[in-house]
Amino acid sequence: MERISVFDIFKIGIGPSSSHTMGPWRAAQRFVNELMENQLLEKVVSIRVDLYGPLAKTGLGHGTDIAVLLGLSGYDPVSIPETSIQEIIKTIRQSNYIKPGGQRSIPFNPAQDLIFNVKENLPFHPNGMRCTAAIEDGKNYSAEYFSIGGGFVIKEAESGDLSDIQLPYPIQVSADLEAYCRNSALQIDEVVWQNELKWKSAEEIKQGLLGIYRVMLDCAYQGCHTEGFLPGGLQVTRRAATISKKLISPGLEYHNPEEWVKAIRSSRHDFESINKWISCFALAVNEVNASFGRVVTAPTNGAAGVIPAVLLYHLCFGPEKKEEDIIRFLLTAGELGSIFKKGATISAAMGGCQAEIGVSSAMAAGALTLCIGGDYKQVLMAAEIAMEHHLGLTCDPIGGLVQIPCIERNTMGAIKAITAAHIAMESNPDQAKVSLDAVIKTMWETALDMNDKYKETAEGGLAMNISVNVPEC
Repeated sequence: MERISVFDIFKIGIGPSSSHTMGPWRAAQRFVNELMENQLLEKVVSIRVDLYGPLAKTGLGHGTDIAVLLGLSGYDPVSIPETSIQEIIKTIRQSNYIKPGGQRSIPFNPAQDLIFNVKENLPFHPNGMRCTAAIEDGKNYSAEYFSIGGGFVIKEAESGDLSDIQLPYPIQVSADLEAYCRNSALQIDEVVWQNELKWKSAEEIKQGLLGIYRVMLDCAYQGCHTEGFLPGGLQVTRRAATISKKLISPGLEYHNPEEWVKAIRSSRHDFESINKWISCFALAVNEVNASFGRVVTAPTNGAAGVIPAVLLYHLCFGPEKKEEDIIRFLLTAGELGSIFKKGATISAAMGGCQAEIGVSSAMAAGALTLCIGGDYKQVLMAAEIAMEHHLGLTCDPIGGLVQIPCIERNTMGAIKAITAAHIAMESNPDQAKVSLDAVIKTMWETALDMNDKYKETAEGGLAMNISVNVPEC
């Protein structure tokens, strides 16, 4: 039984893609660490990185090359200053040198040593990557890594559960979670909390989740106050800032994200305004994501806007909420995301966009249902409804960029999540015809049947039918 913490589902990092940016970044870091552990780093003469499958086909649009260079150079996506990224990359490309782990300089020409194998796949997983270091004695140290979605990186031999943690409530499928709640009288978030205590203290869990929320809020705030165009060659106009400016009531002043939330609470609360705010929140986060900004994978970067949008909807409208609401929301959403990962996938390269926007919408739907008073059956029902109406959603990014249709899809996922929650609240789950486990099984079967060109390759759908000139791709 696979054991996944909420903090494995929610990771802080840099956009635009968890599988194509975060994953390769972590893989490059891991490769350097392995060289250090084997006392080989000081003997390395050169390094070569080969990208395969979707990592190669849409790697430039997703910034995979940038991620690899930063990972090899010892930078971490959680702490690197966002404003320094382009200058670091510029220096590497001008000098043709990198400093693995921040240590000695090694020749590295990105044009020659970072290879995009667009016609080849490694057999274990579509998102494959091979790192090879030439050693002074003429031998090579080579390792293959696979970015399996949501920033998770594994080697082929690591496909099983590596954790030796014994959880009080081990969960593989939603039926397990339902049984625990039924037999213990605990709510879903309370079950998850007990599991999380095996990894962290109560205070660490609380502060960690509030820290996750803070990054989400800062991201939404930044997106709602940044105008202009997104990078990458499509010249996509940022819209969140304009929408936010229109929706804030005249005369309300604020100087930070917390005051901004209070201003939103003091602004118009009619249906049209609230609906626009939900879309605005989602747009804002994913505009930041598309700009190599700091986001939270939820459960991926491409779908990073759905959960913040629904959480901010819950916090900004209606009775004032407490920190407890944030913690309960994220605990519930995180567990639902882990169930999808175990039973299907959260990788668009494996399952199309149903694995990203669909999963994030289901996570948000269930979490919102819990926070507005739903019981565990209604929570699982809401998650099922949200995914049911994302089944078969393709991943066909224009130019390989996480912009069109990705950014707007986050708004759709957020709205569907809220709708699913409200439907579940007015329903009797005992009368439901489809269980969450059944829809997860269906999602996985749909993923297996889906043509590969609709799995983050930019070789089908909108990516082929919209004529654009994207220099990076």
